[in-house]
Amino acid sequence: MAKAPKTAIQPTRADDYPEWYQQVIKASDLAENSPVRGCMVIKPWGYRLWENMQRALDDMFKATGHQNAYFPLFIPMSFLEKEAEHVEGFAKECAVVTHHRLEADPNGGLRPAGKLDEPLIVRPTSETIIGATYAKWVQSYRDLPILINQWANVVRWEMRTRMFLRTAEFLWQEGHTVHATAQEAIEETERMVDVYQDFAENWMAMPVVVGSKTAHERFPGAVDTLSIEAMMQDRKALQAGTSHFLGQNFAKAQEIVFQSESGEREFAWTTSWGVSTRLIGALIMTHSDDDGLVLPPRLAPAQVVILPIYRDDEQRADILQYVESLKTELMAQTYAGAPIRVEIDDRDIRGGEKKWHHVKRGVPIRLEVGPKDMEKGAVFFARRDQPKSAGMDRTELVSSIGDILAQMQQSLFDAALKLREDNSRVITNEADFRAFFESDDEDAIDGGFAYCHFASEDEVEPLLKELKVTIRCVPREDNDEPGTCFLTGKPAAKQAIFAKAY
Repeated sequence: MAKAPKTAIQPTRADDYPEWYQQVIKASDLAENSPVRGCMVIKPWGYRLWENMQRALDDMFKATGHQNAYFPLFIPMSFLEKEAEHVEGFAKECAVVTHHRLEADPNGGLRPAGKLDEPLIVRPTSETIIGATYAKWVQSYRDLPILINQWANVVRWEMRTRMFLRTAEFLWQEGHTVHATAQEAIEETERMVDVYQDFAENWMAMPVVVGSKTAHERFPGAVDTLSIEAMMQDRKALQAGTSHFLGQNFAKAQEIVFQSESGEREFAWTTSWGVSTRLIGALIMTHSDDDGLVLPPRLAPAQVVILPIYRDDEQRADILQYVESLKTELMAQTYAGAPIRVEIDDRDIRGGEKKWHHVKRGVPIRLEVGPKDMEKGAVFFARRDQPKSAGMDRTELVSSIGDILAQMQQSLFDAALKLREDNSRVITNEADFRAFFESDDEDAIDGGFAYCHFASEDEVEPLLKELKVTIRCVPREDNDEPGTCFLTGKPAAKQAIFAKAY
């Protein structure tokens, strides 16, 4: 029997997918665990990736009329108490500040002193504190709409954490808007989930399904929650972004009232929407392989890395002159409307170690240049998503680099879409549903997306808990055909996606 090829990441995806995920993060230098339980240190390569995501999303938000602002990290507990359903949904995850200073302990340490008059919640989300501010800003219909986003950190005291996917503290953006009518707020909710879909598919190369959450899965206090759902390589679903129509629930709790054109006093209609550093986890699990991270070119911190190869100082001077001029030529080209991002790695380490450093970090294009390549006016070319590498004419490379990156971006999307299509099923009965999902190992690679009609969330919930499956969303596209519930046989108007999930 042929021996399996050695991979840079051990264990492989097939051997232990959760541990593979952790090892990809370590090997690619994205992040590491911090001394604080459940928190992470995002390292420069990971933060550059987040900055690229942030920059693209921020431009998209501003193009749809939104502005950035910033609101307090601390929320008075009384603000959350005004919205009972909301606080119930987050109560177990809240970090609470009860004191405002430290004093010396008789035993030689420190202890809290100065108890606060009212406990402060470290924001798990900002609907209540932002709503209280909006209540002061909104007086008339002329003050509306308010379209604001903030980039911030939030804290949710998770018991089981996994870097990027679920941590006690994470980075995100949260949009909060106020409108004069329900229709305007609904249109805003749909507009922003469309922005998330655009970003996921065209920047992350990650196909997603857009749909509404069911009542049990909805954001606490929302009337409707729209989400984008993606399939990871282990066939589990990941909720990658949400957009919430909050109706008048938070406006009533926070007294956001305005005078309408007819002179009536009315409660406003609000929305909120957000994505987080969880997108980095989604990107890892959508594209990466057993050699490490694979980055879509539109988001990669460096799209091309050039590795000069030489034996002595004389060769070094000539090779560096060659690669510097090559870098200049490549950076003069564009991809997706921006100059190509190129780096030269001239560190004094072994060539093989240098190569694998960039393979594991997921740089889309790797170019090696030695004396023979320089003599030929060529480079040694490798694309991260393909196993083969070969020599390539320098002039041809420069003229085609934008097209190559575009091809790789599309190829990654196509592969992820094929995975989803190959692992999605329409299921109409309980036996097939069980066969699709049943496994004794919660980390086993089984299942996928099951498209099923269902009549009652309460009736299917015991089976879902048994199989560790959730209803991901009711897709908004191509979902007008009524059917019968896969479990009870009762008439059902809509089909939902069922999956194991992160």
